[in-house]
Amino acid sequence: MRRTDPGEGHGPVRYGPHLPGDGLPVLPELSAVIAAAAGRADAQPIGGAPALLEAACGYWTRRGLPSVPDQVVAGPGAPALLLALTAALAGDGADVLVPRPCAAWWAPYARLLGRPVFHVPTPAESGGVPDPYALLETVRRVRAEGGDPRLLVLSVADDPTATVSPPELLHETIEAAATEGLHLVSDETWRDTLHDPHETVLLSPAEMQPEQVTVVTDLAGSLLPPGWPAAVARFPATGAGRHLHARVLDILTALGAAIAVPVAAAAGYALDEPPPVTERREATVRLHARVAAAVHAAVVAAGALARPPQAGRHLYADLGPLREPLAAQGAGDAQELEDLLTARLGMPAPGGHRFGDDLQALRVRLATGPLLGGTDEERTECLMSPAPLELPHLQRALISLRSAFDGLRDDAQRWEPPR
Repeated sequence: MRRTDPGEGHGPVRYGPHLPGDGLPVLPELSAVIAAAAGRADAQPIGGAPALLEAACGYWTRRGLPSVPDQVVAGPGAPALLLALTAALAGDGADVLVPRPCAAWWAPYARLLGRPVFHVPTPAESGGVPDPYALLETVRRVRAEGGDPRLLVLSVADDPTATVSPPELLHETIEAAATEGLHLVSDETWRDTLHDPHETVLLSPAEMQPEQVTVVTDLAGSLLPPGWPAAVARFPATGAGRHLHARVLDILTALGAAIAVPVAAAAGYALDEPPPVTERREATVRLHARVAAAVHAAVVAAGALARPPQAGRHLYADLGPLREPLAAQGAGDAQELEDLLTARLGMPAPGGHRFGDDLQALRVRLATGPLLGGTDEERTECLMSPAPLELPHLQRALISLRSAFDGLRDDAQRWEPPR
């Protein structure tokens, strides 16, 4: 049974890239809230103050997940919450399951606790949620080798693949997990960033198996700047859920993992979803959907493979069809591809190995935020424009990206044998 192994020759890949940022200036109303709270000398209680927890309950209730404050915990970013959840659910000798690929920050927290992490393949149509049959087979093999799989982390709206799992696939996977007694942590950081919300159906695992699912949402996905760390978790309304809630609070207390008071004020304001927040979110999603579609078109035109992005501010590209010309340029694996594309594109292009993918697979995550401009004025212009792709600075950025990928395509054509 294969665990998450470091790439040979490159050293261990222990930590991955940050969440893809939106690249935009901070919403003025959020700045005003955080500035007003900056003079407060009191500390935010571990797990969140009542006002913040009430705001989180309202956020989830509006999404079909009725919640009460006793079900909710807040922390300084989703990584802190996942660390506490992993320690509570798998810290006593259990194993952790994640999809392949998965968000770069999931596996390090299990490794930090000394827990084995097993990757489960995802189906061809989407990432973030394991194939149900592969999940059952993985559980069987881990148990046959003396392991104790107890926790599955997944995401319906996925980083890194930017896909959304179909409800029917999600249902089959959730049923398989329930059959095997797994507790699920559903990372729903990107659920509010659907590029086409009228055509894309997103269901939370907590709607299907409410007694076995804890939901985690990092507010950097759609509500706060990534530099203001805040996240919330929702636990099952069961005896086991209440025990898990208490255990996570104990661990967060031991870590001193409280949200800074000004950030907590901004988080509560954002979770209430007043018009300035929802209008900015909708405009941001529209902008990144357009840019992601343009990047996807450039990548596919160059001969690479990529699923059409459905959520988030990124896409996941497979440059396997261009392996020969890439090898001639010294890019024979994902780390070398990351180095090559980062230099060519002038922006981060983290390799798939950072997301638990095979080192030899030539895959990268491409973010859209760095393409929006080099100044706040340019990025704001992208946000406000009815036709952002026609702005000169964004056009130049996309032309540069297309040129880089077209160069790889041209190299590949020169490698093709004559017919």
